[in-house]
Amino acid sequence: MKRFFTIALILLLVLTGCNQGPAPEPDNNQARQTLRVAMECTYAPFNWSQEDDSNEAVAIADSNSFANGFDVSIARRIAEAYDYDLEIVRLDWDSLVPAVQSGEVDAAIAGQSITAERLEVVDFSDPYYYASIVVLTKSQSPYAEAETLADLAGGTATSQLGTVWYNVCLPQIEDVKMLPAQETASSMLIALTAGTVDYVVCDLPTAMAATTVYPELVILDFSDTDYGFEVSAEEINLGISVQKGNSELLAQINEVLATISSEEREELMSLAISQQPLSED
Repeated sequence: MKRFFTIALILLLVLTGCNQGPAPEPDNNQARQTLRVAMECTYAPFNWSQEDDSNEAVAIADSNSFANGFDVSIARRIAEAYDYDLEIVRLDWDSLVPAVQSGEVDAAIAGQSITAERLEVVDFSDPYYYASIVVLTKSQSPYAEAETLADLAGGTATSQLGTVWYNVCLPQIEDVKMLPAQETASSMLIALTAGTVDYVVCDLPTAMAATTVYPELVILDFSDTDYGFEVSAEEINLGISVQKGNSELLAQINEVLATISSEEREELMSLAISQQPLSED
């Protein structure tokens, strides 16, 4: 009886195996993950918004607009290297760190300085760009010939909210009259061109991009002298922020950054400056 039962069980297993169809193919689309990257989309040449997908622009989530710029180029490299679908999320500057903290987005690539304060709440990649800090003023301004920070004494100025430019650099100018910080880099430049302030402080790429849109502006760069802003490396090294403890994504980002030479980064920045729109949303 046991022998009969064993044979019957074997036959049942064989027949069951024969009736099964081929194993289902893996769903590659289902396995593909989305990399959600936050940026302002108002900070040319690092990031901006445009109305079409020209120059490999990426669609902005919940919007009819597209994002492009140096930061988008870096985001595309990371997404392509690990086969992610890339989604750009447009957020205000002050919302970037909270969005990374909460997991609303996977990363912020937005020209953020790697400061000790931010490192308390998010993790940062290796620096992806070094941005020296400069002053922008009008060519007809009495400050246009300034050669040191001392020559800017007594001027009226502003910069962008929540940045090293406003919080660290502007106070180093003697007797500066600091107007309220501006929400975006674009509004900061409008304050300058409208004559509301004598000068603004920003990083060199932002200044270079601004002079292509506003030819009447000039850049005052004291960074290679003993008379410029006193800033630490953390304040001028820009990093990509991710949620605390997300070591896998952080390692992936750093691996990609290691493949992009400093020369190629400068080429990407020059390309972004040449491609930026003449005006931003």
